[in-house]
Amino acid sequence: MDRIIYERLAANEEIHWWFTGRRAIIERLLVQLGLPPKGEARILEAGCGTGGNLGLLQKFGAVDAVEFDAAAREIASRKSGLRVGFAALPDQLEAQDGSYDLIALLDVVEHIEKDGASLAALKPKLRHAGAILITVPAHPWMWSAHDEVHHHKRRYTRAALRSAIESAGLVTADISYFSTFLFPLGLLRRLTSKLTGGQTHDDMPPPAPLNQLFAGIFAFERHLVGRVRMPIGLSLFAVARRPEDSFPV
Repeated sequence: MDRIIYERLAANEEIHWWFTGRRAIIERLLVQLGLPPKGEARILEAGCGTGGNLGLLQKFGAVDAVEFDAAAREIASRKSGLRVGFAALPDQLEAQDGSYDLIALLDVVEHIEKDGASLAALKPKLRHAGAILITVPAHPWMWSAHDEVHHHKRRYTRAALRSAIESAGLVTADISYFSTFLFPLGLLRRLTSKLTGGQTHDDMPPPAPLNQLFAGIFAFERHLVGRVRMPIGLSLFAVARRPEDSFPV
């Protein structure tokens, strides 16, 4: 992504309703994964961006982080205190096989040309019973200027995400849409942008009362995620495991 996008992300991802609400969803999913106790779990965030999720992941274990972009790596290292390494999936990733209980790809694979090959490259890095947690933007028909600015390669349907996982020799242990309650708002925003030709900066938080309202609505979905399969949403999550460690859904 352009450096200005990373700078906006770094400035706003601690307070913007999208990021705070998404972290609430991710935290609930992490609890449901049944990771080893803190101190024993080893976690890799592949494509950590400016580090907005690293603090959350550190609540669940010892975290390693890698990122392609040099500017984002510098910001993430400064914010987290971790040494954020370089990676370019699927070919350049320095990590020992059998290292991780969890690999997190949080809005990452939509940026990668070879999504299935990248997941295949990560598969051997999992420990026994390990999982890959993936989040991606949903619905190709919702493509907008936001996707262009953020250098997305694609948006996903549930079938397309499952296909990428299975092409990597992994099993889809769980998959569902989320950001469902705010789906009408996101749809309206994109339709308005297409009709007017405008390019709004989605990373900038709205006025504080609206930001707090949207964050609360989004975060409320944590009570349903992993328990209720949502029929639609702005995003998808999936949990991928090795075939020997899971039953498909």
